[in-house]
This record gives sequence, C-alpha cells and structure tokens, in this order.
Amino acid sequence: MTAVTGMTAVTGVTAVTGMTGTTDVVGMTDVTLNLWRRPLDEVPAEVWDRTELTVLILAETGIRELPSGIGRLRELRTLDLGHNALTDLPAELCDLTGLADFLYLHDNALTALPEAIGRLTALRYLNVGENRLTELPSGIGELSSLIELRAQHNRLTALPESIGAIGDLRELWLRGNELTGLPESFGRLAELRELELRENVLAEVPAVLAGLPQLRRLDLRGNRIAELPDWLTDPGALPALEKLDLRWNEVRPSGRLLESLAARGCVVLF
Repeated sequence: MTAVTGMTAVTGVTAVTGMTGTTDVVGMTDVTLNLWRRPLDEVPAEVWDRTELTVLILAETGIRELPSGIGRLRELRTLDLGHNALTDLPAELCDLTGLADFLYLHDNALTALPEAIGRLTALRYLNVGENRLTELPSGIGELSSLIELRAQHNRLTALPESIGAIGDLRELWLRGNELTGLPESFGRLAELRELELRENVLAEVPAVLAGLPQLRRLDLRGNRIAELPDWLTDPGALPALEKLDLRWNEVRPSGRLLESLAARGCVVLF
C-alpha cells in the first residue's frame, strides 16, 4: 500500500500514528483510512493515491477545502467530511458514484450543494446538517437509493418538488430551518417513517402528509401551529402514526381529535 504522510504501513494495512488501536481494516472487504481529529489543515496529496479505499474519514481535521484528486477514489463507499470548515465542494465529488453507504457533510460552512449530487444514485445515507444551505438542489430527487436524509439546522425556506421522487426515503430530518410548508410531491414518499419538522415556521400541519401510509413519528415542536385540521380525525389519514409531537405550539387538540388518534394507537404530546 502507498504510505501516507503521518501514517505507518503495518502488515498490509495502515495504522494512524498516535491513535492507539486504530487500523484501516473494517471488514474483509473494507479498506479504511481514518484521519479523524488529525490536525491536517489540508489533506495530504498522497491520500488521493489510495485508490483502493472504501472508507475515508476526514472528520474534525480542520480542512477548509478539498483539492483536486478526490475523484480518483472510485472504490469509496463511505466518506466522512463532517465537523470541518468546508465552504464549497468540488464537482468531482459527484464522480464518486460508488458511494453506497454514507456521505457525511454536516457541521461545515456549505452554502450550496452541487446539482450533480444526483449522480450518487447508490447512496443510502446523506447528512448535510449544520451548514448554511438556503436550498437543496433539484438533483436531490435523483438519489434513488436514499433511505435517510438529514438537513437539520440550515436556512431552508422550501424543499424542491423533486424530493418526492426519493421513493425509498424512510427518515427525513429538517429541524431548525425556516420552512413554511412542504411541496405537493411530498405525498409520494410512501416509505417515509419519521419526519422531523421541529423548530420551523409552519402555521399548520401540511395537508400533503395526510396520505403517507408508513409515517409513524411526526415531530412538529416549536412551530406556529394554532389549530389542527379536521382531516386528522379521518382513520385513513396517517394510518400508521404512533407519535405526534406538538409541544411548544399554540394549539391545544380537542378531545374528539385526541380520542380519534388514541383509537389508532397514536400518542399526542402538547
């Protein structure tokens, strides 16, 4: 294996100097380079020569940009860039079409995601939380394998219509944004189980949620909801709902509504 500055090759794997017990073998088929919390400031150029890597961890390293070269890592399945100071992403990041497990971009200073992110069609988990995003690109809808999307604590005021095309999405975290509603396409997310809309600026429960057959947990804490829609008493609306969290809103559900939801096994917190 190619040696990388600050690392020592040990019996065919690479150990990170100063990190006791840390090696880059996760499993028989995974080759991991773990530089978590290494004070790098910039990524050593030799990293991009490690074309056999399947997992690359660069979290909390202090990096401010990704230089040219990342597109060479075509075997990558997981990439962790969380807790850094990235303000932009190179277009070639979207060449990593083998990313099938995790892409962590949380806690950076990103103001936008590349439109070409939709090329990562094998990706299952994406975390872009704790950034400065004002919108998600329409290409997000092309992430056909995505199961979990975290975009909490950004500056989103709306979601793209294309989000309804992510047919396998099961968890969506949108806490701490500035959303006033959801697009009509949202009703197509038939596999969605958990939706966190806490601390947005919603004035009502979005009607587009009514037909979601698998939604079990709906977190609406800390919005501006003053009343609840009549459709919530319809047995066909949100039939799988187990928990509806309405705390820190102005609304106080009626007894009729609470009885209707309780009959379905749903707990309401307010």
